[in-house]
Amino acid sequence: MSEASDDAAPSPAVVGALAPYSVPVVVVDPDPRWPALYQVERDLVVAALGPTALAVDHVGSTSVPGLPAKPVIDILLQVPDSADESSYVPALEGAGLTLRIREPDWLEHRVLYRRRVDGASHDVNVHVFSPVLGAGEIRRMLAFRDWLRTHPEDRDRYAAVKRELAQRRWRYVQDYADAKTSVVEEILQRALATG
Repeated sequence: MSEASDDAAPSPAVVGALAPYSVPVVVVDPDPRWPALYQVERDLVVAALGPTALAVDHVGSTSVPGLPAKPVIDILLQVPDSADESSYVPALEGAGLTLRIREPDWLEHRVLYRRRVDGASHDVNVHVFSPVLGAGEIRRMLAFRDWLRTHPEDRDRYAAVKRELAQRRWRYVQDYADAKTSVVEEILQRALATG
């Protein structure tokens, strides 16, 4: 996913204004409430979409027990056709989510979110893919999560990198995510090689 990372105009993938992230990235200790927060969000998505929600998974750092994270619940949602926004976006907006990212040139990926700064009780990102077009990325996201859940040495290494990078200031939060790429790819190679 690619948001603008310099002073250039926002990427056309961003829905709405792209504001600089003017505070440090906050990485917090693991919170035992994260699985329950995910379950609440999962239930909202399933209730809003019914059978259109082909699969709903907890992904990202909050899905890995013992891993420090930005306190954002990341959800992977699979729908029949992520490009067909009319089949799921209005229902998710009715559940309090906002369409934020539209990436037609990258697997028809979409991101909807909810933010505390807008009055939500916690931050949520819902990454939307179609199972065929997004199969490779879906596999990567789930393999990375599952590997970190079962390989504490890589989980701890990843945690150390996250904490170190969180000490820096970032103009956009995507710049922080991009800075983790090398360690993520290294761990992911091991995860995919065994799966």
